[in-house]
Amino acid sequence: MIRGIKFVGIPVRDQDVALKFYTESLGFKVTTDQPFGKQRWIELMIPGADSGLALFTPEGHEKRIGEFQSISYWCDDVFATANALRQKGVAFTQDPKTESWGTAAVFKDPDGNQFVLASRGKTK
Repeated sequence: MIRGIKFVGIPVRDQDVALKFYTESLGFKVTTDQPFGKQRWIELMIPGADSGLALFTPEGHEKRIGEFQSISYWCDDVFATANALRQKGVAFTQDPKTESWGTAAVFKDPDGNQFVLASRGKTK
């Protein structure tokens, strides 16, 4: 049976710029960085998490770069995390806001890909 998500793909234009952002600004760790066709296969892990992401754009999917990505990262305190990320140069397109379901903000990477940063919310 399926046990989890190994990684999600993030389409990027320049893998070196993206790698610097995801490691230095977001604190992700490189688990794989090797040649893969015309690009490199770069997998990153979020410290303390079981799933990761790949900085790779499949041929023919370049139009996905710079779009809103259906990926939501969670943290314990959205306001504090957003503040810490801003200090590292991360740009937000939506400031943290508390709703009835939890707190969320939206940030972007150097390619303009946008992601949600949210509180974990209630779990059963």
